[in-house]
Amino acid sequence: MLSASIAPGGPAKASAPAADDGAAVIGERFRGRRMLDLTIRSPVLAVPAHVRLLLPPGWSPDADRTWPVLWLLAGAGGTPALHTAWTDNTDVEELTAGRDVIVVMPDAGRCGNYTDWWNHGKGGAPKWETFHLTELRQILERGYRAGTDRAIAGNGMGGMGAMAYAARHRGLFRAVASFSGPLNTLHQDPGGLDVADLVELGVAIGCPAADWTDVWGRPDVQRVVWRRHNPYDLADRLAGVRVHVSSGDGRPGPYDPAPGTGPDVVESLAHALALEFAGKLRKLGIPVSTHVYTGTHRWPYWQRELHAALPILLAEIT
Repeated sequence: MLSASIAPGGPAKASAPAADDGAAVIGERFRGRRMLDLTIRSPVLAVPAHVRLLLPPGWSPDADRTWPVLWLLAGAGGTPALHTAWTDNTDVEELTAGRDVIVVMPDAGRCGNYTDWWNHGKGGAPKWETFHLTELRQILERGYRAGTDRAIAGNGMGGMGAMAYAARHRGLFRAVASFSGPLNTLHQDPGGLDVADLVELGVAIGCPAADWTDVWGRPDVQRVVWRRHNPYDLADRLAGVRVHVSSGDGRPGPYDPAPGTGPDVVESLAHALALEFAGKLRKLGIPVSTHVYTGTHRWPYWQRELHAALPILLAEIT
């Protein structure tokens, strides 16, 4: 079995799994029978990143088989450690117990937006998309028995990231689900909230030293950059992928405080964009399943939605 830990920040073991560009595991710790946390030093990130794995029955780094992989991405703002968000806020550990799948829950920065930042045309760190889909993928396949059958899902901005990743990297994921994700980043509402507002707010709160236009520029000026990362504009690239979309309508539901609570504007936006995105898929002839419900932008709903979507996702990879 793997060692209980490698001193975080110290030199990687000679045999530590590494990516082509030198990204490598520098810390490894079991948090339970099947929960394994990794610390990874990457040349495309300013600081080491963390990843939480839930391992399947019979897993071993020396096994003569691989396992399919379910990626779960977390939305911004709910926790300072995105790699623990799903296990902190849902029963995903119990839900996936006994399942023949590796569950991967990666860090994504406080305001990473699941993308390689544009940085006003200069590129450079942070490159979260490169970290996730090149470096981390290679590390998991080389050192943790991850296979090539993959599904991906996420909540909030993680839902946007999951859909963008599946569309931008055709053939990498067989199934994708978004729970309350803002699936049209170029949606504009002059009198209300739009996704550019969410990006600006997320950077201001999570990365106050950065400028929100470092991510993709301004949507009215660097529109091409935004479109290259916008699930709505990339919808045609999801042909052949099993797609599931769910969202609350922003009204208080069964997991909210007593009636009388005002509407949730973030979930209301996600609801409008979910309908818009699903509508475009259907016009393109791409099958999509949807679940729209009364509820707000909160973890109890996303736990319920994960329960409903998990069979859909796993059916494509196991």
